[in-house]
Amino acid sequence: MKNILVLSLGGSLIIPSEINLDFLKNFRELINKNKKKYKFVIVCGGGSVSRKYIQALAKDNKSEYLQNLIGISVTRLNARFMSYFFNKDPEKGIPQSMKDIKNLLERNDIVFCGALRYSPDQTSDATACKIAAYLHSDFVNLTNVKGLYDKNPKEPGAKFIPKATIAEFNKIVMSIPNKPGMHAPVDHVAMKVIKTNKIKTYILGPDLSQFQNLLNNKDFIGTIIE
Repeated sequence: MKNILVLSLGGSLIIPSEINLDFLKNFRELINKNKKKYKFVIVCGGGSVSRKYIQALAKDNKSEYLQNLIGISVTRLNARFMSYFFNKDPEKGIPQSMKDIKNLLERNDIVFCGALRYSPDQTSDATACKIAAYLHSDFVNLTNVKGLYDKNPKEPGAKFIPKATIAEFNKIVMSIPNKPGMHAPVDHVAMKVIKTNKIKTYILGPDLSQFQNLLNNKDFIGTIIE
């Protein structure tokens, strides 16, 4: 039996401003190299693209419900792009349920999805954590910073945290205001899922050699939360 790993691939890594082609080629090579011993569920984020749509709706006084829905749409578009990038043509489109993902995993080593349902709070992070709970797997958050910090890493004096308990992680995340497109290690819904299900979580940055080290059970630069 192969280990199943659920990844949240941040939209900031897929398309920071333009498609991040060099990074994605390296990511594809790494995933394909490791699929002999792992099955991957890769949940794609919306990143800055979704935030642009969300901000435009917010400026036009549209509801948070509609802001959430446009963010979800972008995650699903990114998932479709990534499936094509891996030369996979999903016959029935991007998965929309846990059952879809489980069935696809039975005959595929790599499954891409975005947020599963068009409803509020269905962010890519929350979706990834719910899938990890459903599949009893670990959760890896690949993002644009090297791991967890005690506050916004762009602020002066932000301290990198290589290891934390779920309770410590919860305190940091829940101190950040919850809103569509929020900048946080994970969103509030994802945090609640991690806390409730005691999901072992890794936060890693764009240096894919660190992810390779993690897959090989070697020391890596990033954050372990358990």
